[in-house]
Amino acid sequence: MPHKMTLTGSATGPLREYDRYVAFDMREKGSPSAPKGLKKSTFISYTVFVAKKAFNKTGLTKKSIMHEKILVQGEPTLDIPIDECPGEIGIICFQITVLPNKNDKEANDSQDKKEAKQEVSKAQQEVVATKQEEKQDPVSQPVAKEVKKEAETVQPEAKETPVQEKKAAPQQKQLPTQPKGTQDVVSFEEIIVPEAFLKTRPNPEKTQKVIDFVKRTGYLDEPLTIEKGSKVLKDGYRRYIVAKTVKMDKVPVVYEH
Repeated sequence: MPHKMTLTGSATGPLREYDRYVAFDMREKGSPSAPKGLKKSTFISYTVFVAKKAFNKTGLTKKSIMHEKILVQGEPTLDIPIDECPGEIGIICFQITVLPNKNDKEANDSQDKKEAKQEVSKAQQEVVATKQEEKQDPVSQPVAKEVKKEAETVQPEAKETPVQEKKAAPQQKQLPTQPKGTQDVVSFEEIIVPEAFLKTRPNPEKTQKVIDFVKRTGYLDEPLTIEKGSKVLKDGYRRYIVAKTVKMDKVPVVYEH
């Protein structure tokens, strides 16, 4: 039986593309407590080989793989040419998964708990308000029902002017599909993120607020700013991260000439 291996971490080198597969390098720290008399290992380097079809399903790109934490499950191989396998051990990947960021997960959990508490509190307030109404004037309730019945019998007479009813009916407002100031909508995959943005990490709390806004409205709160020709991102890296998190195919943009 082949020896199964599991690796976690980020790629330590650029993604290399071949005919039917891609490859990238990872490494893990050695054991902190080696047997007495033996030297401690600093780290072990691996070269991971993944089928292109499986890699594309993860949503990773050449740039994002250097910053996302991933989990790789596979088995070691000795059948890869040395020039394609710079790592000490080659790994044939059977499964690759992008691991969620710890801070984002904690923010989502705290938001879910907060919303649940608000719903319970609202339900309790409604029950208390109903009981107070019943205690205030129990005798007047039958009278109120009679008045309501009389109003219902009189109401059909007011239906003689359908034209006036149409004028009085409130018009439904058409909900916006893109944020204010949007000049164009482009494919998310076409946007190029500079290396300087990739080295930064937006505030998780502010990022979560934008994610909640998108889930509530269906669109970003502001468009991204890009160069018109090259489509290089100039401003709005937080919204870029949000669009990637909620898996938006297209994003609103304004152009910087």
